[in-house]
Amino acid sequence: MEIWDAYLADGSLAGCDLIRGEPVPEGLYHLVGDILVRHRDGDYLLMKRDPQKPNYGGWFEATAGGSALKGEDAYACARRELREETGITDGELTPIGRYVHRDTIYIQHLCITGQDKASITLQEGETVAYRWLTEAEFAAFVNSEDMIPGQRERFRAYYEQMGYLKREEE
Repeated sequence: MEIWDAYLADGSLAGCDLIRGEPVPEGLYHLVGDILVRHRDGDYLLMKRDPQKPNYGGWFEATAGGSALKGEDAYACARRELREETGITDGELTPIGRYVHRDTIYIQHLCITGQDKASITLQEGETVAYRWLTEAEFAAFVNSEDMIPGQRERFRAYYEQMGYLKREEE
């Protein structure tokens, strides 16, 4: 059983627990670490989701991440998820955003790593492959139908700031 801390909309602890798989009560949220990985040479990491995953199975995703466990803050969650899903232990984590959707508060980080690109590891049941994209390839991916729409939306401000996402015409 996975236990999470419950949060209020402002990001403060609510003083109670949530259990994965059970409905989140109205007005409470759980915390998710969402990490975009960029190599020092400018390339971005994509991880291919296991085809057996119920949501977007077989799709490449631009982030590693998952729910914060009870007692974890956003930084500790991001470090753990990054290590579990990619094997990356070397890298600077910088907070780059916050996004609230339904019962979830996503805390976004950018990890800039110099770790050997061939050292990426896969997490059984989560990922089945990976690939590195140049900045130009990554910008094309962000603007394609191949990107998971929710990830594009969660990182929209960052992608626009970096010039990767075409701004919607007014």
